Amino acid sequence: MATTTITLSEKTKRELNQFSWVNWSEIARIAVLKEAKKQERFAHVEKILMKSTLNDEDVKKLADEASNRLAKRYQKKLRQS
Repeated sequence: MATTTITLSEKTKRELNQFSWVNWSEIARIAVLKEAKKQERFAHVEKILMKSTLNDEDVKKLADEASNRLAKRYQKKLRQS
């Protein structure tokens, strides 16, 4: 397994040392993996968008439609609870 080193301020290091039971390496590893997946998704979407023929008006219509559908879904859930 590869090793990566990060640099922290002394203040941050002292703050982390207050929680000696926390596996900070694991926390950092998970955060890095999560960010890497996010960047992969972003790159994938960007690749799709580069091939897209949608114009700004089409995008606005799609965004409005998605917002309306989400609003209806959450309103329905609120009524059910």
